[in-house]
Amino acid sequence: MIKVLFVCMGNICRSPTAEGVFRTLSERAGLGGRIEIDSAGTHGYHIGASPDPRTQKAAAMRGYDLSKLRARRVREADFLRFDHILAMDRDNLASLRQACPTEERHRLGLMLDFGNSGERDVPDPYYGGPEGFERVLDLIEDAAAGLVETLRERSRD
Repeated sequence: MIKVLFVCMGNICRSPTAEGVFRTLSERAGLGGRIEIDSAGTHGYHIGASPDPRTQKAAAMRGYDLSKLRARRVREADFLRFDHILAMDRDNLASLRQACPTEERHRLGLMLDFGNSGERDVPDPYYGGPEGFERVLDLIEDAAAGLVETLRERSRD
């Protein structure tokens, strides 16, 4: 079982989007039963909350259901439990590095390192309009497809 955790700041926009998109794409690729997927935030602003309604609406328009997801904060145990802990941007990656035991930092990375956009950070759409949520989906769909392919290749080895 490969375990993947997606992380943003509040766990109501970018990381639940990544969780929902990656879950759908991994299931379509036949990897659903071999991958455990979750998301969390580096801050506890929205613990227990559903994803932002704008996030859910944009995702639903592309066929992703995020309605059952609930925000949580990254826990110390996550650094041992998950094989891949992928931040949505460099600021959250820095927060993860500070909290993560040194010997487990190899688990940390950026979501967009698996994509083809050439960008490093998934922008936070929270304070913008609907186009920001669409941009987040574009970037995450691309990177999630790359992550699925990477994990599929590793599972063949």
